[in-house]
Amino acid sequence: MRNLLLAFFSVSLFSAEAQSSTSAIADSLYATGNYTKAINLYAEEGSANALLQIARAYNAIGNFEKAIVQYKSVVEKNPDFQIASFELGKLFIKAKEYDEARKLFTKLVGVEKENPEYHYYLGEAFRELEQPASSLVAYKNAIENDSTHLRSLFQLGKYFVVKQERNEALKYLEKGLEFYPEDVAMINLKALVLFNDNTYEKAIPWFEKVLELGETKEYVYEKLAYCYYKQWDFEKAKANYRKMLEIDDSNSDTYFKLAEAYRKNKQLDSAEINIREAMNIQKPIFAKGYSRLGSMARDRNDLKSALEYYKLAHIEDPQDLMIYHQVCTLFDRLNKDPKLKLGYYEKYIEKYGKNKSRHASYYTKMVSERISQLKEEIHFNGD
Repeated sequence: MRNLLLAFFSVSLFSAEAQSSTSAIADSLYATGNYTKAINLYAEEGSANALLQIARAYNAIGNFEKAIVQYKSVVEKNPDFQIASFELGKLFIKAKEYDEARKLFTKLVGVEKENPEYHYYLGEAFRELEQPASSLVAYKNAIENDSTHLRSLFQLGKYFVVKQERNEALKYLEKGLEFYPEDVAMINLKALVLFNDNTYEKAIPWFEKVLELGETKEYVYEKLAYCYYKQWDFEKAKANYRKMLEIDDSNSDTYFKLAEAYRKNKQLDSAEINIREAMNIQKPIFAKGYSRLGSMARDRNDLKSALEYYKLAHIEDPQDLMIYHQVCTLFDRLNKDPKLKLGYYEKYIEKYGKNKSRHASYYTKMVSERISQLKEEIHFNGD
């Protein structure tokens, strides 16, 4: 009997050692990215942890369908195995099965309400399901459980930035920046809040910090350039527009903005060069280019050239009532014959008089008043 017991213990010990050895080899294969061989060895072992590793390996390979099936099997056999449920929930989000993720994280929150990650991922599921009210509640619950939960603070800040609710956005962004002062995403959002609020002077140092932290993106330079432009610091505005052109020199709009900065700085020749460059890059927007050239000709008090440019702009874009209004007013100033002037203004009413927008109504009112004045002038001249 004693010999039989010794034999049983020897077999059990050998089996445990073999299983331990298999597990160690499988773990090594998994750690070095040899997932298929690791899966085969984990399958031989068959423990709950080995089955979880198989699911992780499928996930790492990118075979999400098999990973989900494997995770589900682990969860069904081990309902209290929270790590498996947690990873399955995140995989549901990665696989865009958002409602399945919502169900699973709702269940996990019910099991452990103090876990901020469960609340955060529940918020992510609701966000992807386009249920913002529920997502906000989930993110706020995550913060209640962990006031430093950066991703939840970011999502709340981002939501209120998009909604242009300044105070709510700053509340969460500034709270996040207390704990993570160098987080470039949070800094960027705060800069955008201040920019959207038209507080350009306050936005400038935050956009500068975004650039210092390596986020040298075109849109950052654009916002910063506009801030400097609005602060009448045209040299810095131009410098940032030039940075944009270093990134993409095929964007005609950047040349136009750079030209406007030169124009405001009374450097009309440089402004004209950049307008022509914009027009060369993107032919379909000649109307905009000619309008800018016309505007600068007016700045030089060269009204004849301005009229010619606006006429060219009108040919390119005959639907733009502002362009044709410029044609009318310039012709008015350059010519003495009230009948010829009247013809231009009456043509304006014919083309744009039925436009009932507030913008159009304003110009139509001015044109109508000028028509009355010209008719009176013609009448008193005896014509």
